Amino acid sequence: MIKLLANENFPLAGGEIIRSAGFDIKAIGVDFSGIFDYEVIDLAIKERRLILTFDRDYGELIFKKGYCPEAGVVYLRWNNYRPDEQGKYLLELFDVKKIRFEGMLTVISERSVRQPKFV
Repeated sequence: MIKLLANENFPLAGGEIIRSAGFDIKAIGVDFSGIFDYEVIDLAIKERRLILTFDRDYGELIFKKGYCPEAGVVYLRWNNYRPDEQGKYLLELFDVKKIRFEGMLTVISERSVRQPKFV
């Protein structure tokens, strides 16, 4: 099963939905509040966790600075959402066996999912 790391900007309600489905998820805002993005990536690398974030800076950290969290990063580019909506959406996405997250920056907008590879 996928191990997850929810960035500080990922709503707690979405994380709780994912946790209640049986996933191992840590929340930066609860467990490591105030750490820098590169520290989030370091933790994700150390624990092999998929990062969940609304922060576009992760693309720059990956493609320009060379940080490579092997488990991947999910960047949600949603403007309007309910606090629990992304948790429900991600559970459906995790169930799709054709989608791999390892070594990918998975960019999710309201209309599409794209996955540039970085590893």
